[in-house]
Amino acid sequence: MLQPKKTKYRKAQKGKMKGLSSRGNQLSNGMFGIKALGSVFITSRQIEAARIAATRYMKREGQLWIKIFPDKPITKKPLEVRMGKGKGAPEYFVAVTKAGRVIFEVAGVPHSIAKEALRLAAQKLPVKTKFIVARDFEN
Repeated sequence: MLQPKKTKYRKAQKGKMKGLSSRGNQLSNGMFGIKALGSVFITSRQIEAARIAATRYMKREGQLWIKIFPDKPITKKPLEVRMGKGKGAPEYFVAVTKAGRVIFEVAGVPHSIAKEALRLAAQKLPVKTKFIVARDFEN
């Protein structure tokens, strides 16, 4: 009986991000937030740039929560290095963000300021986002 050939090495792949986010898809702290509409890796630098843009516009009023954390290392081999000799060193870290995940939350500021601050933050991110408001929010 023939058996499938076993390969000695396994391909190192970064994984798939199919489907919707089952966790972190509701507002938990703030009254306003932005939700990812697609699946993407968001780097720590992009998260920090978005945070700075939002807090600058809010003039340090209110509170901002970052609901994602970059805990996945992405490795890269140096330029002009031959194949083999193991895996490369970690280059940067990313947060795996699936569609429907809340990225930022804001509270303690009016609706118009929160909307503009989160719009500026969303421009720094590599994914389309949607502005969301808590169900119990009253103008």
